[in-house]
Amino acid sequence: MRPKRALLLATSCTLATCMVGCIERRIDITTEPPGALVYINDRALGRSPVSTEFLFHGVYDVRVEKDGFEPLRTTANAKAPLYENPPFDLVATALPFTFENVQEWHFVLEPRLEDQLSEAELEAQLLERADAMRDELRAIEQPEPPSRPAP
Repeated sequence: MRPKRALLLATSCTLATCMVGCIERRIDITTEPPGALVYINDRALGRSPVSTEFLFHGVYDVRVEKDGFEPLRTTANAKAPLYENPPFDLVATALPFTFENVQEWHFVLEPRLEDQLSEAELEAQLLERADAMRDELRAIEQPEPPSRPAP
C-alpha cells in the first residue's frame, strides 16, 4: 500500500506544479526621443524602446543618454500590484493563470544648450567670454596706480 500512496502523492504534486500559475514581471521603457541608451542600476539594457524582466519591486536607478541631449539620471519605482502583496500573492501563484505585471516608464530628454543656440549666438558668446578674459588679464598685468592720500 505504501508504494501506491507515494506514487499517488508524487503524481499529484507534479500535476499541481504544472497547474500552478505564475507572475511575469516586465518593465517597458520608452524615451522621447527614441533611440536613447538606457541603464538600470548601471546595467546597460539597450536603446529605447526597450523591455526587461525584473524580480523585485522597489526603486531603481535609471540613466538615459543620447548624443545631442543632456544625460538624465533619475530613479523609477516598480510598484507591486495588489495581487503581489501578502496574502494575495499566495492565491495569485496558486491559481492556474499567468499574471502579467508590466511597469511602463517614460523619460523625456532635454536638448543640450549648445545644440539649441545658433552658430551666430555661440560665436557672440565666445567673443564676450574672450573680451572678459582679456580685460581680466590686462587688470592683472597693469595694476592701477596707487591713489595719493588727500592733503
